[in-house]
Amino acid sequence: MPEEASDVTLVVGKITGCYGIKGWVRVHAYTEPPENFLQLGQWQIKRRGVLEPVCFDRGKRHGKGLVAHIEGVDDRTLAETFNGLEVLAPESVIPALEEGEFYWRDLVGLSVWCLQGSDRVLLGKVDYLIETGANDVLVVKACAGSVDNRERLIPYLPGQTVRRVDTDEALIEVDWFVDE
Repeated sequence: MPEEASDVTLVVGKITGCYGIKGWVRVHAYTEPPENFLQLGQWQIKRRGVLEPVCFDRGKRHGKGLVAHIEGVDDRTLAETFNGLEVLAPESVIPALEEGEFYWRDLVGLSVWCLQGSDRVLLGKVDYLIETGANDVLVVKACAGSVDNRERLIPYLPGQTVRRVDTDEALIEVDWFVDE
């Protein structure tokens, strides 16, 4: 049976290790800012291919990441069994964005086009994005019909390098040169 839209889960973070001896874990959150991870609720972990509900009953910012306590996990030994697991949440708890804003997952797979003279040229498709601190970067890989077989790293700077994003047409128009 096909998955219903309400059943769609997204990876929102990863448990990267233990913190202390009382069942707390380190979490690398994929939310921006990281603290938003703690507000999602309805978390699940995937263990051996099976989704299990999990509840983070407390959490806080710690250094560049988060630390959180898993309800019912009160010692380090049990907390260690969660190390390396991805944390998922239903798409329905992910906040909606303002007009013109996009989640990374919305950009992956879009065709990237630029103008060369008066011709529109296909550079490739967005394979993934990189967070650099200064700005995000589109990793554009060649695809059928692209101008060449090069991989390109294009700064995601709306209004500058990124001229237009149209998810309905599955494309991004960039101010970029074919030989860059």
